[in-house]
Amino acid sequence: MQDVFIIGSKGLGNYGGYETFVMKLIDYHSSNQNIRYHIACKANGSGYMDEKKLPGAKTVSPHHFKYRNAICYKVPVKEQFKSAQAIFYDIDSLKWAINHIKKHHIEHPIVYVLACRIGPFFEKYVKEIHHLGGKVFVNPDGHEWMRAKWSAPVRKYWKESERGMVKHADLLICDSVNIEKYIKEEYGKYSPHTTFVAYGADVVKSELEDTDPLFTGWLKEQGLKPYQYYYCCGRFVPENNFETMIREFMKSKTKRDFAIITTKNDAFLNELDEKLGFRKDPRIKFVGTVYNQELLKKIREQAYAYFHGHSVGGTNPSLLEALGSTRLNLLFDVGFNKEVGQDAALYWSKKDGDLAGLIDRVDVLEDAVLEEYGRKAKQRIRDAYSWQFIADRYEEIFCEE
Repeated sequence: MQDVFIIGSKGLGNYGGYETFVMKLIDYHSSNQNIRYHIACKANGSGYMDEKKLPGAKTVSPHHFKYRNAICYKVPVKEQFKSAQAIFYDIDSLKWAINHIKKHHIEHPIVYVLACRIGPFFEKYVKEIHHLGGKVFVNPDGHEWMRAKWSAPVRKYWKESERGMVKHADLLICDSVNIEKYIKEEYGKYSPHTTFVAYGADVVKSELEDTDPLFTGWLKEQGLKPYQYYYCCGRFVPENNFETMIREFMKSKTKRDFAIITTKNDAFLNELDEKLGFRKDPRIKFVGTVYNQELLKKIREQAYAYFHGHSVGGTNPSLLEALGSTRLNLLFDVGFNKEVGQDAALYWSKKDGDLAGLIDRVDVLEDAVLEEYGRKAKQRIRDAYSWQFIADRYEEIFCEE
């Protein structure tokens, strides 16, 4: 049996790309006799793991629980370090994995680290794991160092951290062809060993009926009607192009609403309102977060169209989920997004008037055209991004090493 330790996720079932990925991997490998997972989870802090909310989880001790074929250990988070706590969380998780491997004499373990947060400290731990007969894989995620929210010194750290992890990893599993290309070109001097395995999604309709009170109540609360709203779903940060989407939507002639499903960030919200004055436009509606996955899927299904403004990163979970559920998808024109959407979506740029013009054109499309876009989008997911396909690919990688 191959033991796989996963570092960098907050937990199972939490709201987030890596958290969903780990959960799906365990679910699809639940009866797999070839792999045993060991998952580091946050014991405290924002997004901490509470297994009591996870159906089927069995608490073994205050520090760990079991779920399907996974042993999950709760790692205390050093909250006093604030923005740097993720770095210490990953390091402490690595220490836990190494100690567990030693204590239980686990042979040929694989340690899979999600994201490039600990590059300056990485070599030491990789050497320890190699000494124990193990290998270290890394998922480089997107370009963390390009995110607008970071100051110049922090961006410099993220870039250096990425370099350190690429240099010392045994294998880099990239969830985007564009990310893999970037890693090979940017760090060619290290001859990085890479492979491409996308993020996954499902093409399964929501369990909620059109008349379910959970859905109709949400629509009423937000002042929305089926197929009379556009929406976006993602972290409320500058690099997701909220400013462009809101400004261009305000310029458009559509009578439909724009429902923005996102986390709360009052500072950025007020900054945007000062620039755009969007609070004066009743079509612009910040509707908060939606953690109920069946409700979120229903919202996607009954939207007129989805806006995807992400400009940094690899294969984005929100984009895949939208393609699997929403008929019409309007994506920011960047390599990562075109790689996923191909001809199943339409594209827009930050050029003044470009998105507003696109909204006005698609706002009057016939149902047959919308249905065809929806069919293509779902087929795109089935062909290249189904969770079964992704899980099978990971089994190949873990078990061949």
